[in-house]
Amino acid sequence: MLSISVWLAGRSYRIRIKPEEEVAVRKAVKQADEKIMELKSTYAGKDEQDFIAMCLLSYAADSAIDVLNHPLLQAEVHEMTKKIDAALEPKE
Repeated sequence: MLSISVWLAGRSYRIRIKPEEEVAVRKAVKQADEKIMELKSTYAGKDEQDFIAMCLLSYAADSAIDVLNHPLLQAEVHEMTKKIDAALEPKE
């Protein structure tokens, strides 16, 4: 494991990661820090914890929406819908 320090919302955090994850983790930290700065410029008067929570919620919501839009899930839902429609069709 590799121990690195990252800066997020003006604070230093020491984390342990796999060496092959370093580039991705640093990119994620940079994106989160930029999102926090964006939120600060949009919503004045909040404390740091509020901005971090808003950032976390934003990413969690995006992740949940992405899962729902996954092509395999969409194909499965489409197949299930066809089966339900077929079952509900009047039999002659």
